[in-house]
Amino acid sequence: MNRWLPTSPLVVDRGAPEPAHVQIASWLRAGMARGQVSPGDRLPGERDLAERLGVSRMTLRQALADLEASGDLVRVPGRAGGAFVAQPRVEVDLTHLTGLTDQLHRAGRRAGARVLSARRRVPAPDVAAALGLGRRAQAVEIVRVRSANRLPVALETSWFPARLVPGLLDHRLSGSLYAVLRTAYGHEPVSAVERLAPVLAAPGVAEHLGVAPGVPLMRVERVARDASGTAVEFARDLFRSDRVDFLVRRTPDAPVTLRALTDPG
Repeated sequence: MNRWLPTSPLVVDRGAPEPAHVQIASWLRAGMARGQVSPGDRLPGERDLAERLGVSRMTLRQALADLEASGDLVRVPGRAGGAFVAQPRVEVDLTHLTGLTDQLHRAGRRAGARVLSARRRVPAPDVAAALGLGRRAQAVEIVRVRSANRLPVALETSWFPARLVPGLLDHRLSGSLYAVLRTAYGHEPVSAVERLAPVLAAPGVAEHLGVAPGVPLMRVERVARDASGTAVEFARDLFRSDRVDFLVRRTPDAPVTLRALTDPG
């Protein structure tokens, strides 16, 4: 039996109250919990695994669908794809304005960025409004697929006012863009307003993220500003909801006293 499979053999109990696919999913999940399999391990093919377990491929597919829905498996389409034991979920902390690259590094993950397109052009009206640009002002648009340990987790689209970042397209764009803003242009983002909304994956987006069209994603729209209050980035990021958790740390608001309300000093 393949090395990734739990060492305890599974015999599907046809008389058990749980359906066969639930028993299979529980067996595989138990092997993951015991550390008998590792994140990134690939399952055998459906035909092979179904024969080993003595079940139909339809029953096996139900079990794999349950594991995918719970985030225990990642299914990647294509010849080099298959079903893989999922990596631990990525935690994105929205409390502090830190780029995804830095957050992944701090979590011990390998951060990746594949550039799909990078160009300078007049942006759409909503982007121009967010950046405070005039009707004919240009922005640099960069679209990237972000990955953690080589698994895609987000599709990022970022716009930067072209007048603030001359020559940005000549820089290395597969690393931290915030680091480039800081070191090359002196426009480090220090504050941001972010809005989150659930959306469904369009076919093109789904292909880049390795998910099926129509699966839920989390859209994060962000306007980031530098220390002078100038808008330096507008971003529209689409995160895989099965691979990413969002964290926000909250503290009580400072109490408002009568003196604070009446004392102009």
